Amino acid sequence: MPRFLTMIRIDEQNAPTGDLDPEFEKRMGALFEEVTNAGVMLDTAGLTPTSEGTRVTWSGGNLSYIDGPFTESKEVVGGYAILQARDKAEAIEWTKRFLQIHDKHWTVTAEVRQIADR
Repeated sequence: MPRFLTMIRIDEQNAPTGDLDPEFEKRMGALFEEVTNAGVMLDTAGLTPTSEGTRVTWSGGNLSYIDGPFTESKEVVGGYAILQARDKAEAIEWTKRFLQIHDKHWTVTAEVRQIADR
């Protein structure tokens, strides 16, 4: 079965702050339990803010390093999921369900890409 990487993109500078709504956490927990029990979820996690990250670039035969935050990036990867699904349509369906759990005032984008098997 193909695997898919779902990158969760957020506007880090306008992301909700503070404690999450307990109802949101309950909905998310139920979906994660369902997708895991279905054998689709292989791994998922949120990422620390870009202020704690470092970009490493190889260009012109040289390495360069830039410590975060990456203020020039309006949208950053805030988390990911690795899904094993029958096809891209199924991976997108699970991703849609994940996005719909979020409150209406949030803006969250997900990019779904198949992992290339060697």
